[in-house]
Amino acid sequence: MALYEHVFLARQDLAQAQVDALAEAATKIVEDNAGKVVKTETWGLRSLAYKIAKNRKAHYVMLEIDAPAGVVAELERQTQINEDVIRYMTVKVDALESGPSVMMRKGDRGGDRPDRGGDRDGRRGGDRGDRPDRGDRPRRDFDGE
Repeated sequence: MALYEHVFLARQDLAQAQVDALAEAATKIVEDNAGKVVKTETWGLRSLAYKIAKNRKAHYVMLEIDAPAGVVAELERQTQINEDVIRYMTVKVDALESGPSVMMRKGDRGGDRPDRGGDRDGRRGGDRGDRPDRGDRPRRDFDGE
């Protein structure tokens, strides 16, 4: 069977219990069609980059699925019908992530990047003391000629 990640965005005015019910319904669809939901992650209420159907925020939920392709087609069909889901996307992956996804690992972000210097006091100011002197420049005349 193939491996998929299915992410859907639920309306901002839903309660967390309703969002969990949507995830359970998606899980039931997959399991009824000989598939298996390996992991379910609720990323919480997050701001959207732009308004979608008058929503500025949405509840994000990700399902990691091990199922044949027909199951994904049925899941997407049912998701598209549901008025509480404003966006969804299913991606076929080579392997499922072990442990929490990147969205859930907020505390680990500092170790991934090299040190950027973080000291803002050493930032260049307006005097540009490190710039070499350009000397005197000729005056520019802008009288239309």
